[in-house]
Amino acid sequence: MTEVTFHHELYDGFAVDEAAKIYGAYGTMDLEKKDGGYVVRVTVNAETAAQGIAETTLVAELANYALGKTIESRISAGEVAS
Repeated sequence: MTEVTFHHELYDGFAVDEAAKIYGAYGTMDLEKKDGGYVVRVTVNAETAAQGIAETTLVAELANYALGKTIESRISAGEVAS
């Protein structure tokens, strides 16, 4: 199990939730909201591990997706320039 924390000022909660749902096909995603952010505990499933995808790789992809969705959301809201 690998745990990753997303600070609430840097990541949109909906983006983190969507990332966990998308990558949930590759393992278990336990999402928890805590003071200051969101915690996702990731465990790859047997099929994912058999494909040679490491837990750290899955966590990196999850974080990358969440960041991309956060940026898209902030651009749409006019919070940042595109």
